[in-house]
Amino acid sequence: MTAKQPVLEVHNIGLTVGSKTILEDCSLTLCPGELKVLIGPSGAGKSTFLQCINFLQMPDTGHIILEGKTIDQKNKAALCTYRTKVGMIFQDFKLFDHLNALDNVAIALRKVRGMTKNAAKERALQELARVNLSEQTTLYPAQLSGGQKQRVAFARALAMDPIILLLDEPTSALDPELVGEVLTVIRDLASHGMTMIMATHQMDFIRSISTEIIFMEKGRIVEQGAPESLLNDAVQSRTKQFYQSLSSL
Repeated sequence: MTAKQPVLEVHNIGLTVGSKTILEDCSLTLCPGELKVLIGPSGAGKSTFLQCINFLQMPDTGHIILEGKTIDQKNKAALCTYRTKVGMIFQDFKLFDHLNALDNVAIALRKVRGMTKNAAKERALQELARVNLSEQTTLYPAQLSGGQKQRVAFARALAMDPIILLLDEPTSALDPELVGEVLTVIRDLASHGMTMIMATHQMDFIRSISTEIIFMEKGRIVEQGAPESLLNDAVQSRTKQFYQSLSSL
C-alpha cells in the first residue's frame, strides 16, 4: 500500500434512531500518516460517527473499507479483527477499575492476542513507558489523575498495534492543566506517522497539527479541507466561524 492509497474508506454512513436522523451520508478517506479532525457543535454527530466507524454502533446505511477490504458488520470475527487494527480512545477512559495500570494494558494482549502473562507484561511496560507512566504501573484508576488515566488508555490501544486510532474528544473530561500531557502524546504519535481521526474542540492544536478538518453539523459533514484553507483570513467558511466562536470564549 503506497502513501497515496487510502488505508480507510468510509462511504455514505447513515444512522437513524426511531424517527430521528443521527447521521446522514457521512464519508471520508484516510491515508497513512494523516490526522483528520472532526469538529462541530455539541450534538453534531462527531462521537456517533466515530462509533459507527468502529462498529460500536451499527450504521443503517453505507460501508467501510479497511486496507482494500469491505468490512462485513454482521461477521463478529471480522469485526473483532477490524477492532484490533482500528483502536479507539474514549472521552471517559473505559479502564477496568479493579485492575492496575499494567493489567489494564496487558489484559487484551492475553485475552485477544493470546500472549503469555510474561510477554503481555513486558509489552505493557513498554507502552506505559512510551506515554511516560513507568512510575505508575501498579496504581489503580482511582489513584491516577485524569491525564494519567487517558495515557493508560492510549498505552492499552497502542499495545494492540493498531494501524488507525480513533480519538473521541480525548481531553474533554480533563482539568485544563492536564490537557497538555494528553496532547503531547497525540503530537508524538502524529510525528511518528500514526494515522488518526480525532474529534476535539482543541482548536489551536487542530490548526497546528491536523492534515484535514471535517466540520459536522446536524449529523452531516458540512465542509472539509486543510486547516490553511478553511481557517484562512481571506475566506469565510463555516469552520472558520466556529473556530472564531470558540477562540473568543
